[in-house]
Amino acid sequence: MFDPSLLDLLVCPENQAPLAVADDALLAQVNQAIGQGRLKTRAGRELVEPLAGGLVRADRAWLYPIVDGIPILLVDEAIALDPISPEEKRAGSF
Repeated sequence: MFDPSLLDLLVCPENQAPLAVADDALLAQVNQAIGQGRLKTRAGRELVEPLAGGLVRADRAWLYPIVDGIPILLVDEAIALDPISPEEKRAGSF
C-alpha cells in the first residue's frame, strides 16, 4: 500500500507540479476507460490491466500508476486523462 505521507516529497517528474492520490471515483472512471480501450500511456502503450491506485497531477492532465504500492513516476508511464470527461477528472484529493 502507498504511504500518503510521501506526497510531501513527490512531484510530477515533467513539471514538478504537486501530486495527489487519485480517489476511488477517479480510479473507477480510469478503470472503466481502460476496459473500453480508451487509455494509453504517454509512450503509446495501451493499458489492459485495471489500476489499484494512482497519483494525479494538480492540473488533472496525467495520472501516474501505483503498482504494488510503488508510484511509477516515469514520464513515459503517465496516463493521459484527456479521454475522461472534465467532471470525471475532478475526482481527487487536492
